[in-house]
Amino acid sequence: MPDATQAVRRAEALGAQLPPLLVAAERVASTVAQGVHGRRRVGQGDSFWQFRRFITGDPVTRIDWRQSAKSGRPVPDGWFIRETEWEAAQTVCLWRDDSPSMHWRSRLASTEKRERADLLLLALAALLLRGGERVMLLGGGKRPVSGRSGLDRLAADLAVSGQPDGLPPPVALPRHALVVLFSDCLAPLEDFQALIARFAAVPVTGYLLQILDPAEASLPYAGRIRFRGLERESDALISRVETVRDAYAHRLAAQQAGIAAICSAANFTFATHHTDHSPESALLSLYTALGIR
Repeated sequence: MPDATQAVRRAEALGAQLPPLLVAAERVASTVAQGVHGRRRVGQGDSFWQFRRFITGDPVTRIDWRQSAKSGRPVPDGWFIRETEWEAAQTVCLWRDDSPSMHWRSRLASTEKRERADLLLLALAALLLRGGERVMLLGGGKRPVSGRSGLDRLAADLAVSGQPDGLPPPVALPRHALVVLFSDCLAPLEDFQALIARFAAVPVTGYLLQILDPAEASLPYAGRIRFRGLERESDALISRVETVRDAYAHRLAAQQAGIAAICSAANFTFATHHTDHSPESALLSLYTALGIR
């Protein structure tokens, strides 16, 4: 019962933050939208997109004879193909790490890692929904949403979702969907190997964004420091932190290189974002990498 009460209180507190979070997410999405083109792809839709020259191998049935006649050029140079816009919306599956380590920030940052993950997830969802894509949260039996109202529902679901072990739950995914994961990526490499392999077997591809506090990236401390474990680890008392800084950097780089290799083998993209950096730059890189136009 105490656990249930705490969960309800936490959900209420998160729900109270939704309006400003949505405003911030929309602001970030609007800024990024100015730097990318709208979603226009060739496919089997009915909306006209463009004419292009006929090339060897194109079916003759796709030639637009009226446009070809206007060209005044000899055949087949004067033949034109009528292309239509791709209208089959894609499902993009989103997840953010809710483990205890994500609820931390140093004095070098103004936001927790989990808060930045929520902002980027909702801002990405806003961009995708504007482009006609379907978006869904991984876990909890959530269904894909679409349209502007879908963002409100997604935000409400995000406020009460959580996976304390730091990994998304195994759920059925649409074939050839895109998966976007936000995490500090501090779990063991074998956990990420199993996770990405599970997605690749569907098959789906996607993007894993590691979100780190700047203090985690540089270990800027000096002198005698006690580090407290956030996920059942023992505390660590280090008499001179500066003496372990190089070893720490090497360990972090090895973790990132290992995850990058795992992702690359499964056609996933891996990138890192620090919470003292601009969320707009992270979102622009993410949206561009997904290849959705």
